[in-house]
Amino acid sequence: MDLRLPRVRGLFRGPRRMLAAAAAVVVLAGAGTWTAVAGDDPPPVHRADRVVEVGDGVRLDTSYFTAGSDGRRPAVLLAHGFGGSKADLRAQAERLARDGYAVLTWSARGFGRSTGAIGLNAPDGEVADVSRLVDWLAGRPEVRLDGDGDPRVGIAGGSYGGAVALLAAGHDDRVDAIAPAVTYWNLADALFPNGVFKKLWAGIFVNLGGGCEKFEPALCRMYQRVAEKGTPDAEAVRLLQERSPQAVGDRIDVPTLLTQGQTDSLFPLGQADAAARAIRANGAPVDVDWVSGGHDGGDLETGRVEARTGAWFDRYLKGDESAGTGPAFRVSRTVGTGSGDGEPRLEGVSADSYPGLGGDPRAIELRGREQTFENPAGAAPPAVSALPGIGGSGGLSQLSSLGVGVSLDFPGQFAAFESAPVSEDLQITGAPTATVRVQSTTDDAVLFAKVYDVGPGGAQQVLPAQLVTPLRVEGAKAGEDVTVTLPAVDHEVERGHRLRLVLASTDLGYASPAAPATYTVSLKGGLAVPTALGDTGATAGLPAWVWWAPLAGAAVAAALLLTALRRTSAPPPDPALAGVPLQITGLTKRYAKSADRYAVRDLSFRVEKGQVLGLLGPNGAGKTTTLRMLMGLISPDGGDIRVFGHAIAPGAPVLSRVGAFVEGAGFLPHLSGRENLELYWRATGRPAEDAHLDEALEIAGLGDALARAVRTYSQGMRQRLAIAQAMLGLPDLLILDEPTNGLDPPQIREMREVMIRYAAAGRTVIVSSHLLSEVEQSCTHLVVMDHGRLVQAGPVGEIVGSGDTLLVGTPTRVDAPLAEKVAALPGVASAAVTDGGLLVRLESTGTARDLIPELVRLDVPVESVGPHRRLEDAFLTLIGDSA
Repeated sequence: MDLRLPRVRGLFRGPRRMLAAAAAVVVLAGAGTWTAVAGDDPPPVHRADRVVEVGDGVRLDTSYFTAGSDGRRPAVLLAHGFGGSKADLRAQAERLARDGYAVLTWSARGFGRSTGAIGLNAPDGEVADVSRLVDWLAGRPEVRLDGDGDPRVGIAGGSYGGAVALLAAGHDDRVDAIAPAVTYWNLADALFPNGVFKKLWAGIFVNLGGGCEKFEPALCRMYQRVAEKGTPDAEAVRLLQERSPQAVGDRIDVPTLLTQGQTDSLFPLGQADAAARAIRANGAPVDVDWVSGGHDGGDLETGRVEARTGAWFDRYLKGDESAGTGPAFRVSRTVGTGSGDGEPRLEGVSADSYPGLGGDPRAIELRGREQTFENPAGAAPPAVSALPGIGGSGGLSQLSSLGVGVSLDFPGQFAAFESAPVSEDLQITGAPTATVRVQSTTDDAVLFAKVYDVGPGGAQQVLPAQLVTPLRVEGAKAGEDVTVTLPAVDHEVERGHRLRLVLASTDLGYASPAAPATYTVSLKGGLAVPTALGDTGATAGLPAWVWWAPLAGAAVAAALLLTALRRTSAPPPDPALAGVPLQITGLTKRYAKSADRYAVRDLSFRVEKGQVLGLLGPNGAGKTTTLRMLMGLISPDGGDIRVFGHAIAPGAPVLSRVGAFVEGAGFLPHLSGRENLELYWRATGRPAEDAHLDEALEIAGLGDALARAVRTYSQGMRQRLAIAQAMLGLPDLLILDEPTNGLDPPQIREMREVMIRYAAAGRTVIVSSHLLSEVEQSCTHLVVMDHGRLVQAGPVGEIVGSGDTLLVGTPTRVDAPLAEKVAALPGVASAAVTDGGLLVRLESTGTARDLIPELVRLDVPVESVGPHRRLEDAFLTLIGDSA
């Protein structure tokens, strides 16, 4: 199928085009500001802000920057990244203006103050907008012209803005030079690599855009469809390909500076490689620059890249033959850290020609027998490579360049093949390849291929740039030979290290088949490793901080918070507890780096079927730590947690019988409540009939609101929908942490009824809450904790009205010194001032009969004495000053 769009070259010449452009572009508002620049040499920069109408009611918010003389100069369009706006580009625009360019920035459709739906650089949307902005530049007296209506213009931008620079060069032949950075050549290939859905990055895209409703309807429907199915269809591929520079790749023939990030699981180096090969085939000059950072974090080398972009435009827009545009190929390498600050220190290695991703291949023999492993049901727990969204300065992927491994594979879910230790330093620059045979118990198999750098003895295993290659193998039931192109990297393997090829069944960033399957993989050959730039130069040693255990531990912990934890061996189930929802025995958890400070210490209690248990305690009592251990999120230092007789450990199968509501669920606002729950359940991979959706919804009591978009929900309705999500599958044990946070009194009452209805069918609820009055009304049993220890446990009635706690009614408030005297009486454990009198807890030797004469002796104005009836009073008595 020919996905190329109709050529528009030649449509921007002559008076007819200018008249059409004048009708299409209307300046609606304008404002000018002068930006004073310190010093005598740099000229002041003038900025004019305008809102420009580009047709169909779409308005673009623009800023126009000029400086210096009144003569004509080349123009530069600067495009921002996805989720950004023109404000992100002001500093760069001012620098270019001082360097003698007329610079125009704008907020793309749907971003900043610009209107319109996000079209992901649609040809008739964002790309057409660029041509209309070029029309506007052609009419400016400051801009140099190459012909009637044809300004001398270059375009630079990063990520989303880099793609529109490439697309504009393919659609509009007035563009004279471009400098796209960390961007895509084929968006379908970036989000559906080898037919596998890159689900986390796709979700981040949608959220950064403001939600699905902010996109063109066709894109929104496509995302919903693929997110539900977990696999892209032909229509989704077509939709993204027609918005990709590849669709007009044979028309991009202008000088192009391609900057791509090495730590980028969104748009990896292969995207720039495809662009370089296509544009060079059209006869245009192309330079390629691999920077240290990317969408996964690290150093984007912004200052150096902007300087090189300025030199590129000096050469190809100003015609300055002396401008140094840099080498044809440059790669940044980490060579240790700077002095004292711990920041990675970079050096550049260059070549006179771009070698591509397969230059100077070297054969590396691999060893390993045929291996069988599992794709678990629901594809959980997933392996961890990159962590989309956890980037910023540094980023986990940057640690791999410093020799710190932060990846995670689960035993029984991957095959591994290893080389012998390399006899000399090996510099990989490009994409290794390998051929394997894949067989599956299902027709299709989805695998994730990666190459680790393994230190001597296997003590340190590093995944370069945290990158993996997903591949879908069709017809795998009969067995298929597959040549795998692994991620392109620039990575040095030190002498004595080995290479390990891993093929895993899951990965956190991607959608894997939810149905369980067994994969069998065997080698069909070794690794072909590209070594185009083998001269690494001197490398500084790593400072001690890189090897500190807390850093590596923190990185791994961040990964584990986003995925299931590593499975551990667990003791056998206890048949005697098969019908007991929860039994905790001697549970202990120390604070980190402390041998004698405890978050939880020697905690024991038992919960039976049909109970609604309230977990109470002041801040710091250990409630949250207990719940996290119960849910398998952290491991105890001692003791035992049994759910229906099974020991709780990270990844324990019995956790499928546990539902949890901890911090509220994230819902897609444009979908209805029912659609959100259905989408969530499909993502678990479990059969639809096991969801018991209607039963959970009936308990949640949302009624007709289920058909409405979640964005119309009140806070209380969102909370109940989140509870319904936790109830899907009707788990036997439901854990609710502060479910009434942010609710008003009627909503709190509704939440109370939800918990009571759920437990009425013989299931069990554990709720942690600070609203004691609600706990008293909704819970059947209580566990009270303080300083990590159990204070009291039992039925609410016994704790609230237990014979050992008395409410002494007084007509006036008792002062603190008198309360202290009461507390010191024989047989009295504690005494606390409360509204209406004193709350007195007796020791086992104390009685009300003995207490009353002592109160009279102390001149306590006693009006009444009896068992107290408020949980708040009992709570204050039990925990004393901790409250």
